[in-house]
Amino acid sequence: MTPAAPADLIITAGRIHTLTEDGEHTTTVAIRDGRIIAAGGDEVLDELAGPDTSIHRYPEATITPGLIDSHTHIVWGAELSRGLNLTDLTLAEVREQLEAAARHTPEGEWLFGWGVDPNIFGEGFDGRIFDDITGHVPLFLRMRDAHSAVVNSATIARAELTGAETFPDESRIDVDRDGAVTGYVLELSAMNLVMAHAPEQSFDDRVRQVREVLAGMSEVGLTSTHVLDLHEGSQEILTAAEEHSELPLRLRISPFVMPGSDHDDFERLAALQGEGGRRWRIEGVKFFIDGTVDNGTAWLHQPDTYGQGTDSIWTDPDAYRAALRFFAERGIATATHAIGDRGVDFVLDAIEELGEVRHLAPHRIEHIETIPDSTVGRFAELGVAASMQPIHGTHHTKADRSDNWSVRLGEQRASHGWRCRDIRETGATLALGSDWPVTPFDPRAMMADSILRYPVAKPGTAPVQPEQGLTALQALEGYTSHAARAVGLDHEEGSIAPGARAQLTVFAADPLSITPATLAETPVIATYVDGTLAHATATARV
Repeated sequence: MTPAAPADLIITAGRIHTLTEDGEHTTTVAIRDGRIIAAGGDEVLDELAGPDTSIHRYPEATITPGLIDSHTHIVWGAELSRGLNLTDLTLAEVREQLEAAARHTPEGEWLFGWGVDPNIFGEGFDGRIFDDITGHVPLFLRMRDAHSAVVNSATIARAELTGAETFPDESRIDVDRDGAVTGYVLELSAMNLVMAHAPEQSFDDRVRQVREVLAGMSEVGLTSTHVLDLHEGSQEILTAAEEHSELPLRLRISPFVMPGSDHDDFERLAALQGEGGRRWRIEGVKFFIDGTVDNGTAWLHQPDTYGQGTDSIWTDPDAYRAALRFFAERGIATATHAIGDRGVDFVLDAIEELGEVRHLAPHRIEHIETIPDSTVGRFAELGVAASMQPIHGTHHTKADRSDNWSVRLGEQRASHGWRCRDIRETGATLALGSDWPVTPFDPRAMMADSILRYPVAKPGTAPVQPEQGLTALQALEGYTSHAARAVGLDHEEGSIAPGARAQLTVFAADPLSITPATLAETPVIATYVDGTLAHATATARV
């Protein structure tokens, strides 16, 4: 029998969770040409170590499949997170930061901020409440859901907003009872109109921001992410970033199919499939069927308490069905943003109507913030993956239902929020992610919150629907095997098995045997992408 060729790299650890049926006692993994060739015990080292094999040892650590964030915005997110990080701040804290920043904003520049909590606004969203501290400095603050913003009077004047603007989707420039523009800018088309008047960032700055974001993601254990947009300039920026050095994560990018798109747009997006670089590739497309609960644009079976939420972002829902079929027939994976109960049901109906065509490519629904009992089992029945961010529930809602999201929905629908455990127990695929920059991207905190159902950083907070908390294994699978399965890449990522890419995350402790609070603070010693170190701490023993 011919001996097997030696491995390029062999990694040993105190424990390795392969997330395969036969990987219970694995302590060693062998890699050749960026792929895993064997996983087992000491025999792997004996059989596959050659004179040129590198050996990395982590005797006290635990290795898992490389963590995958199933929903992020990398290039767009770097733009969305421009300026001040106002995540989880009170109105007083936001005003304090804006006042200080406005004093140091050069003439001709704008003041940007992001992550604003809609609950700081009381009755209605109005950017003019910041006029007294920003003066003539144009202000653009993105709300934390990334689907709206508030601007001050200086920006209203600069962008010449009137409130009479029309858009191909549900976007709008808000006005008050007297017809005056409030500074509340709703949905993407409206925000793009305003941003067209803002000073542009330099190309080099945008490349630098993207590299910094990816480096930060690698440091906390991520080895790949599903990017749910192809923002303007993404291909050029990622190409430039990759010319500098290897990206520390693999990126799977799905461009938007915007409401109002026509057949030529579909053909253009289909032609982009497969384009990319060494570690980034365009695969799949992303739809929106609705907006957000906080903005009153989630598509609901019954209006919210303000009488809103009764329409799809696709003003012609039949056009969405036709677009979905176009891509499904070509074997192109789809993801659809659907937050409200009516939106989720509509998308599931549309996928079911595809018939056998739906099996040509994987389909997934993003967010799924409120659904009734009758919807829960449909994901498993139709083979549709649920891609969810339960951290949105832990960060943006409260157990006493006093938050804007819960007030808008009312008690019954609010009590059906982020039904992760219910969906998972039907046998459906449940991928987890952050939707960065809507919430921070650290997967350790994301997994901890998914287990606890309250912010791990705020112990003592009352949990929101604790019965929907995941087990530690389910949370880890949401960031590994289920995230890969959601896009049909479970043979490539998400487990440690022969033939898979060598994507690995090395934890200082076993994420399956420690408390969620400890998990959130457990160091990531190293990450491997395609069998090479993407991140390593000073204590890594390589």
